[in-house]
Amino acid sequence: MPLILASNSASGYNVANSLRFNRGSLDQLTRTLSSTTDRQKSTWSCWMKKCDFTNEQIFFGYSTAEFAIYTNGDSFRISNSDGVVFLYSTALQRDPSAWYHFVVAIDTTQATASNRIRMYVNGTEITSFSSSGYPTQNTNLKMNVSGKTMAIGSDGTSAFNGYMSEHYWIDGQQLTPSSFGETDTLTGIWKPKAYTGSFGTNGFYQKYANSAALGTDSSGNGNNFTVVNLTSVDQSTDTCTNNFCTLNVIQNGNGSTSTLTEGNLVAGTADNKGVSATFGVNRGKWFFEIKNSGTQTNARFGVSNRANEQDGDASPGANTASVRSYVGLNSSKNYTASSEVTNAGFVGTNGAIFGFALDLDNGTLGRYVNGSLISTDTTLPSDNSVTFFPYTFVTYNFGNWNQAQFNFGSPMYTGGGYADAAGFGNFSYAVPAGYYSLCTKNLANFG
Repeated sequence: MPLILASNSASGYNVANSLRFNRGSLDQLTRTLSSTTDRQKSTWSCWMKKCDFTNEQIFFGYSTAEFAIYTNGDSFRISNSDGVVFLYSTALQRDPSAWYHFVVAIDTTQATASNRIRMYVNGTEITSFSSSGYPTQNTNLKMNVSGKTMAIGSDGTSAFNGYMSEHYWIDGQQLTPSSFGETDTLTGIWKPKAYTGSFGTNGFYQKYANSAALGTDSSGNGNNFTVVNLTSVDQSTDTCTNNFCTLNVIQNGNGSTSTLTEGNLVAGTADNKGVSATFGVNRGKWFFEIKNSGTQTNARFGVSNRANEQDGDASPGANTASVRSYVGLNSSKNYTASSEVTNAGFVGTNGAIFGFALDLDNGTLGRYVNGSLISTDTTLPSDNSVTFFPYTFVTYNFGNWNQAQFNFGSPMYTGGGYADAAGFGNFSYAVPAGYYSLCTKNLANFG
């Protein structure tokens, strides 16, 4: 069976789009409120795939950070600037391949202090906090205030790094996660469902379905948000019902070996360093692309059986566990524990798009440049005994960086509109017949 490091929802309610936020450019959506509404009751719900586990990141709040729902490292948190609310969850969310459902339900009129702020992850309430300070009964929190600017993804300083979908703010009600999600009866996995309730005056529903107007409110309230530093390419089909492969920031040491940006789809690698993907497979036929940005001839792109592929310099003798197949800007290689074979004549340049057709039922890797098949490695095992991960690394570059932009089907650049055999993905060049993009629906059906 393939190694699948993510949940899958194969049926029922399907989410078509998400929005990819990049921390470095302070991507955000903003809306200034025109009326003060309920400051004691509200519910926030959002599905997210986190791409950063070290920095403080704002999920939702206000541009002045008076009220904020956020994470600091791995800890899910909520705060009010006057110190009335101060909850730090001890539960950690550290899976870079997974979509999480976060809910914060507020009702300061509750008699029991712990019921005034309730926090949930994947339908389960968080009850353990490293720091807690519940509001006194009937406190008016710094939310839903006229003239204040709601912010999604950043308060202007701390910014989110990752994907959001199915994003709700319910004004005037304290709801439970069951309003937004349910347990799949077949898999036991928590999955989204359509919300059917009311929204309240300042409520919104962000589904990120309109690439030309990413801040569109789909609640019917017309509470549209202004887009800041986001463009149409930031709309993604990587969602909580069809999860796509990305690069693994945890195995990458949170940036100690490579710099990952744009939803962990772009890797800047240097000086004998590399990074692998979040999904590994040992059977089936899979396709992905890598767009190169740089001229370093020691940049390598391909597949490796090492989930923690950080050392770009390891030779067969130095790492007997290594089985790789890769291409560079001037060559391609088959690299096993005992041998290394160079195939001459492979040519790629700055801006070239490398395609990889990985067939683990027959033990081959087709290697393409700009849509043309250049070489095929026929030395890979076909007995499903080895799990392979897409990866990139740079050897002997002595600090010179090369950038690899991965496309597992939901690229951070404009694709060519080519889907795989199941109708998923947006690739720059035609996908070979019978090959599939690395997403959970395909893994469930063809892995």
